[in-house]
Amino acid sequence: MVLALVFVGLSLFVSNSIVSKVHDREKERAKQWAGAIKKKVELVKLTNQTFTQLREKEREKVALWIDASKEIAKPTSLDINSDITFPLKIQNQNKNIPVVLLDNEKQVSAYVNISFDTNEIRILHPSASKKEIQQFFDDSLIQLSEKWSAVNPPFTIEVYTDLFLTYYYGDSKEIIRLEHDKDSLLASFNEDLINNEGLVPVLLFDVKSNNVIGSNLPKEEISTEKLDATMNDLKKGNDPIPILFGENQEMLLYFDSSSELKQLKYFPYIQFVIIGLFIFIAYLIFSTFRKAEQNKVWAGMAKETAHQLGTPLSSLMAWTELLDNEEVNKSITIEMRRDITRLDKVTDRFSKIGSEAKLKDTDLVQTAESIIEYLRPRISKHVELNFSVQENMVPVPHNASLLEWVIENIIKNGVDAMEAKGKIDVKIHCEGSHAFIDITDNGKGIEKKNIKKIFNPGFSTKQRGWGLGLSLVKRIISEYHKGGVFVLHSEPKKGTTFRISLSL
Repeated sequence: MVLALVFVGLSLFVSNSIVSKVHDREKERAKQWAGAIKKKVELVKLTNQTFTQLREKEREKVALWIDASKEIAKPTSLDINSDITFPLKIQNQNKNIPVVLLDNEKQVSAYVNISFDTNEIRILHPSASKKEIQQFFDDSLIQLSEKWSAVNPPFTIEVYTDLFLTYYYGDSKEIIRLEHDKDSLLASFNEDLINNEGLVPVLLFDVKSNNVIGSNLPKEEISTEKLDATMNDLKKGNDPIPILFGENQEMLLYFDSSSELKQLKYFPYIQFVIIGLFIFIAYLIFSTFRKAEQNKVWAGMAKETAHQLGTPLSSLMAWTELLDNEEVNKSITIEMRRDITRLDKVTDRFSKIGSEAKLKDTDLVQTAESIIEYLRPRISKHVELNFSVQENMVPVPHNASLLEWVIENIIKNGVDAMEAKGKIDVKIHCEGSHAFIDITDNGKGIEKKNIKKIFNPGFSTKQRGWGLGLSLVKRIISEYHKGGVFVLHSEPKKGTTFRISLSL
């Protein structure tokens, strides 16, 4: 057991050390994840600044293109001496930025860098005329202009008096390509973060804006209704880690331990229970073998005692025959024969220990009365021994020799408890499917703490007692007769009642 406890201690130490290391590693991974989120935020900010700058440059290009268009549209540009080479050069440089011109009536006046594919419109509207197809295309340009205006503010110029043209322009092909690359990069970035199998459940929360910055938890768990509960659950497992994203921008990183780590935490205790169970089973096996060995010794001693008693009994029987022939007082030889018969019964009892006792349907009253009549002249004259029987008793399966031994042991214990002065009542009755023998004395009683111990081998309140009498009683009734014997009632200084229960 000492070695087992040492092993358990070492096992707990090692496993707790491993759990601590794994927990620190998972915590570090959660921090790295938060760092990756921080880099993502910085990347988004940087790309947004870059796209803002690119759009500003394209706006300048569009403004320059519009100025060149105005210059070309002037009436003086038709003069032979006027030089419009530079405005034309500027106008021809716009190969990427799509532009749509709408007049006062929101009608399409012109467009550049936009392809017009009539086949696509015919597929959608197979029966449409050329005019209707053109109208469909113009309508789509008007819708596209409104969409562009949300991103790039349009230019409005006065061409003639009360005639205005509004220039709507979209992102160039270069910006569209960069936007697509950015979205792909961020999508890949998000997927790598969320699908990281080695990452524990995490949630990054912005304290100032009261928003979730990032998490790999299911969407329903971080919804507005369940967010507080989710954060409280995560907080129970681990304290949130504060992370600074910049000046006056503090985030809280909530994280939970992985399922493997949670299982690993309980492993030492499971191991402890298994080892404890192993020790308990080992103890039961050892105790069973020890009891089996004790039973063998007990049975061997009993049989050897019976064997040893056989020789003096034969000699005593011969001596009684000799005394009869010598015409000695008959009362002496009668009593001697009673004691010899008694010794013969004791020898028979000892010979039955360790072997299967044969039960016979015999008169239980006769068995009890026989031992009581034998004990009356052999106990103190100051002890009143009473015997009562319920009427209409039926035969009860029992071994008369062993049951007499049981009754004798309990009565003798009662006599000792009364210090050879008092009263003992023996009552036999039937209830249901059982026959009961109640033996009551008015002795000093049994303390409550000792009631469960009195049938244990070696337990005795006497200075010279061996503690085998009641243990033998228990064994004879429970093992050989499959019945029960117990203290029915006991009260200090008032007496005790033992009950023997036998199945009918």
